[in-house]
Amino acid sequence: MAFPYLEAVLGFMILMYIFETYLDLRQHAAHKLTTLPKPLLGVVSKEKFDKARAYSLDKSYFHFVHEAFTILMDSMILFFGVLPWFWKRSGDFVLYMGFNAENEILHTLSFLGGVMIWSQITDLPFSLYSTFVIEARHGFNKQTIWLFFRDMLKGICLSILLGPPIVAAIIVIVQRGGPYLAIYLWSFMFVLSIVLMTLYPILIAPLFNKFTPLPEGGLREKIEYLASSLKFPLKKLFVVDGSTRSSHSNAYMYGFFKNKRIVLYDTLLQQCTNDEEIVAVIAHELGHWKLNHTLYSFIAVQVLTFLQFGGYTLVRNSKDLFQSFGFETQPVLIGLIIFQHTVIPLQHLVSFGLNLVSRAFEFQADAFAKNLGYAAPLRAGLVKLQEENLSAMNTDPWYSAYHYSHPPLVERLGALDDSDKKED
Repeated sequence: MAFPYLEAVLGFMILMYIFETYLDLRQHAAHKLTTLPKPLLGVVSKEKFDKARAYSLDKSYFHFVHEAFTILMDSMILFFGVLPWFWKRSGDFVLYMGFNAENEILHTLSFLGGVMIWSQITDLPFSLYSTFVIEARHGFNKQTIWLFFRDMLKGICLSILLGPPIVAAIIVIVQRGGPYLAIYLWSFMFVLSIVLMTLYPILIAPLFNKFTPLPEGGLREKIEYLASSLKFPLKKLFVVDGSTRSSHSNAYMYGFFKNKRIVLYDTLLQQCTNDEEIVAVIAHELGHWKLNHTLYSFIAVQVLTFLQFGGYTLVRNSKDLFQSFGFETQPVLIGLIIFQHTVIPLQHLVSFGLNLVSRAFEFQADAFAKNLGYAAPLRAGLVKLQEENLSAMNTDPWYSAYHYSHPPLVERLGALDDSDKKED
């Protein structure tokens, strides 16, 4: 008797939904607390705490509805065999357009086109409500409805432009890969990731945001001095107009080898009027580079990608697996989709492990900035970012451990204080 793959996948999806909803309820209860955690008393203002609490509760209620809709829709799609039905209909569409439905690439692109339309339709109400109701209610949304739809249209156009050649390449590799398929797939995805990471800041990101050099002045000089002292090969220092869409703030760095760039959100410059606080945040980011966190994370992703492709090669010819999900044929893309569903348990474990590593990296980067003499401005900068972004002040430890890749503010400040005590 064939193994009931579909039933097992559905059962695990529902169990994980129940477990994660339990964690969400714990976090929701934390959001409802009307007092600050002790370490933040006298550090975060009551006004900011009340605003952050209201914002977190609104997002929490919205999250419950969104997740309930998602699990219901995904379960129905699998249980009622919508995927094999839609695969057949997409083949009919290829025939209707006068092409050969036996061409798996054309059939797959037709299928993906329909999936993209469906996902846009089902996601749109939630995106609109999140952006123009919740984010707007709490003062974050800055974009117009025209800008929202223009961004969405640009994203669709990019998918239409980049998707077909990538999908076609994957199908050809799987069809001709033979015993070394996992190596070929991983090599292709490795090269593709390098190319996209190189082209994204140059060609894609400017389609959505405007990047301008940070003006000459004290802040620029301090950042350049810090980068030089750490031998960080800084080539460009940009400000991005994040305020055209949201008042949330951020900073990040990117680039390969000797061509590194740092990007500051204009909202960060508006919120942190003290240059030392911004430099301290940059010192934290440079800590990730100096301690090789970025390299380790990249290597980990590549190893996991290779292992996933290796697992896929073991099951891609399993008729029982495809038939369990209602497919009589074994298309490449469908095989990848089904495989992703069957390894969901492992993906959750891996995600949890990566979060633990990421949290450790964050503590190390904070300690790195502190050792450079930025302890006080880093504390102030972290508190400022927490306040201005209305991030959750009270967090449930179970929820935080499972979901957060960055430690909560209380833990980060506590770690900085502990290191001070050890030094004393």
